[in-house]
Amino acid sequence: MSDKALISVRDATFTLLRELGITKVFGNPGSTELPMFKDFPSDFSYVLGLQESVVVGMADGYAQATHNAAFINLHSAAGVGHAMGNIFTAYRNRTPLVITAGQQSRSLLLKEPFLLASQATELPKPYVKWSCEPARAEDVPAAIARAYYIAMQPPYGPTFVSIPVDDWEVLTEPVHARKVSTTVRAEAASIDALSAALNASQRPVFVIGGAVDREGGWNSLLALAERHGALVWASPLIGRCGFPEDHPLFAGFLPAFREEICKRLDGHDVCLAIGAPVFTYHAEGTGPYTPAGLAVYQLTEDPDWAACAIVGTAILSSVGTGLRDLLARQGPAKPAQQQGRPPAPRVPATDPFPDTFLMQTLAEVRAPDSLIVEEAPSSRGPMQAYLPILQSETFYTCSSGGLGHGLPASVGVALANPGKKVIALIGDGSSMYSIQALWTAAQLKLPITFIIVNNGRYEALHHFAKRFGLADAVGTQLGGIDFVGLAQAQGCDGVRVDKAADLAATLREAIAAVRPTLVEVVVG
Repeated sequence: MSDKALISVRDATFTLLRELGITKVFGNPGSTELPMFKDFPSDFSYVLGLQESVVVGMADGYAQATHNAAFINLHSAAGVGHAMGNIFTAYRNRTPLVITAGQQSRSLLLKEPFLLASQATELPKPYVKWSCEPARAEDVPAAIARAYYIAMQPPYGPTFVSIPVDDWEVLTEPVHARKVSTTVRAEAASIDALSAALNASQRPVFVIGGAVDREGGWNSLLALAERHGALVWASPLIGRCGFPEDHPLFAGFLPAFREEICKRLDGHDVCLAIGAPVFTYHAEGTGPYTPAGLAVYQLTEDPDWAACAIVGTAILSSVGTGLRDLLARQGPAKPAQQQGRPPAPRVPATDPFPDTFLMQTLAEVRAPDSLIVEEAPSSRGPMQAYLPILQSETFYTCSSGGLGHGLPASVGVALANPGKKVIALIGDGSSMYSIQALWTAAQLKLPITFIIVNNGRYEALHHFAKRFGLADAVGTQLGGIDFVGLAQAQGCDGVRVDKAADLAATLREAIAAVRPTLVEVVVG
């Protein structure tokens, strides 16, 4: 190593992060992390979460909304263990994160010390794209740089670096940010063949995933669907919205069951899955995977999705780039003769009111450009029917099926979008996995509106139990939780509403509030 311009590992790391456009550290510190924050730079901010899964959820929302990897610092093995649920979700969300965790001193690693992270790089696998504990302290900044570039390569995802506590004072050479491509492009012949298939199709259908919105493909997809008159289905269980849900070509949301998917695709001649698997299933099914006569194509940034697809021709490409390449091929415009889903019937005001009435009312009182962060699994169907998403990058949810992501993710989304209204739509059961995020929202004075859909139980399990022939599901009843009290105890305002006549006014007031406000909505 040269003796020229040596600086501490700490200074080299913050210099690198600054050059990468990262000036926030999401964390919950422990003793093995503290030396990193000596003389903490004044242009950086530390976003404190009261539990490590909350930390990762906040960083996930922030990274998705800023289109840049977020930097996370966790506490050794225990902190990574606490965070694993939302690390898994970030992996499924395709969210770029650089996760670091403290490790004991190098001189103690063979002595089984307190707080040792045994096999630290193995703990977060397989839900990180790359994991490293540098062999030398001097290599920590280079490892963080590599973690960043891998996180930002398609498909995006979390990476992990374990850092011994005594590395931060060691001298090293600076590591400067480089330009590393974040897109891949399909070969022209594959795009030509797909374009020809769409041009010849009489009844095309698109199945879209989260990558459409994540990679800036909203407008291109809209133009492509209108050019070909293609019906557009949302792929099962995705985390973003890629098409205006009030458009005449929007067909709705595919269920995650083989028979139901096959039924909905029947009668089409060409299916194009865009930034989505072919297909996502939640339970074993029977019968064919696709209807007879359907030619299936897939445009995906994920080589694993391309390899595991059950049928069809897969084209590996960044989704935004692939859509723009398709649009550049001049094809015959077709009238939009296919019709998507009909409008949902009006829900009358009754007491007690159902969650459909909540979604209908929220759609009427919220601005179309407000940002919805959702984790209310049992109310997802009503939300999809009565709360259409109308604009790009205004909807975020969890792609993993785990709980505890939505509430902290709304904090990260709000941090990334000052001046925009963020509405967190969270189930009562879901909220309790990460309720501590309310404290961070209050500390940062983020004017988020938290809507807790209180149905008194894990309602989604009751719906799913029927598929397994269960009359009822054990361990699913909730009750006695004072959500307004929980909000107020952490510095947020709170209000409870259980009358249909009060709902619209209560929601309007909460959305207009300049402080974080929780609305507990009791549905029947």
